[in-house]
Amino acid sequence: MIRRIGIGLLWAVAGYVAGAVAGGLLVAAFSANRFDRSMEASMTGAFVTGPLLAVIAFVAGVRWTGARPPGGA
Repeated sequence: MIRRIGIGLLWAVAGYVAGAVAGGLLVAAFSANRFDRSMEASMTGAFVTGPLLAVIAFVAGVRWTGARPPGGA
């Protein structure tokens, strides 16, 4: 169980980084905001898309780590 949570946390860290970068790039590319586009992009990446993808990656990492057939090797 501890191993599954540890692997899930590693997935979450990778997911946070990927989500923060992707969210920042998407907002920077498609935002109509002309005054502080870079601030909007960084805050969206850090506080919206990063944590969202981190939670999704944590759940995926825990589920895939525990997916073993019963009585299997």
